[in-house]
Amino acid sequence: MPIALQLLFALGFVVLTLGATHLLGPSRKTSDKLENFESGIEAVGNARQPVAIKYFLVAILFVLFDVEVIFFYPYAVNFRELGWNGFMAVLMFVGFFLCGFYYIIKKGALQWED
Repeated sequence: MPIALQLLFALGFVVLTLGATHLLGPSRKTSDKLENFESGIEAVGNARQPVAIKYFLVAILFVLFDVEVIFFYPYAVNFRELGWNGFMAVLMFVGFFLCGFYYIIKKGALQWED
């Protein structure tokens, strides 16, 4: 029941906020406001041109290693209760983590080419 109540309040807050900004906010649609905006740079060329796969590879590797680091948090919170068995498990995890990182370095996945 408390979770359902919290979800109901959260949903109500979102709906109320979006409705209020839609009703109370200004809505002047000028040609400048309707134009595409990309960090202050004028849009030039086709947006569908191919992007280097290295960019996506680095992004995916960042997410992968970032998620792996999240698994250190439960150990940091409960390291006293886990004892030596928990410490050995974390050492194994770090070993696998470093093996994966070494493999990525050897494959040259982080070497950026122009």
